[in-house]
Amino acid sequence: MNARMDTQEACDLRFGQVGIANVRVRRADAAALCDELERRVRSAPQLFARAAVVLDLSHLLNLPDDGTVDALLEAVRSAGMIPVGLAYGTSEVEALAVRMGLPLIAKFRAAYEPADGGSIAPPAPPAAPAPAPVAEPPRRAEPVRSEAEPVAGLGAQQYDGTVRSGQQVYARDRDLVVTGAVANGAEVIADGNIHIYGGLRGRAMAGAQGDEKARIYISDFRAELVAIAGHYRVFEQIPKDLEGQSVRCWLEGEKLLIAKL
Repeated sequence: MNARMDTQEACDLRFGQVGIANVRVRRADAAALCDELERRVRSAPQLFARAAVVLDLSHLLNLPDDGTVDALLEAVRSAGMIPVGLAYGTSEVEALAVRMGLPLIAKFRAAYEPADGGSIAPPAPPAAPAPAPVAEPPRRAEPVRSEAEPVAGLGAQQYDGTVRSGQQVYARDRDLVVTGAVANGAEVIADGNIHIYGGLRGRAMAGAQGDEKARIYISDFRAELVAIAGHYRVFEQIPKDLEGQSVRCWLEGEKLLIAKL
């Protein structure tokens, strides 16, 4: 029996889509960073508490020294989040990551980046739509990490039934159609648009790889969070005029707008 057990592999190692938030540092001030992240965690603890984050230093004029970066990482931990790596950048960032004993994250979905000045649109009709994009050649279907199955002949991926709390469904390089509900604590992500024909009580993130023209359509709006191309809105309390309504979400410049259908 022992000999048979010795032939078994000790573990499986797989790579897949992971929910990682991006902390883009704009000034190398550990105290200010901790204060700002603590405010985010207090505003939506169910979303940000113990969230895995990548520290992005690319917007600083000069790369901080090791001691400053260590202080920034500790600020993230003190705020209640967990730093898991550095965002990929220059060769100097790569060397810094080696010294810090952290991985470099070359590409990850754009989640939880705040929409500066984000607002909720009034129920008035939106501005005229942008011109239709030039048609692209059909994309090759790729495997995805979810229970959803691609819809034959369409550029969308369909998930039938309820996305339960703790589940994540991701549609890579395509739209996502959910025919049921998305429960509290569940997450649906698409590189394209998202259509939810049931209620959204969890999180929906469209344009996950940066497509600012992506849209989200929801039949029963009760969301924890909606995001497009990384610009998000968190809802501790849904506005009364939108709660339970059919809505659409889109970006207008830096603003994530929501209006009734």
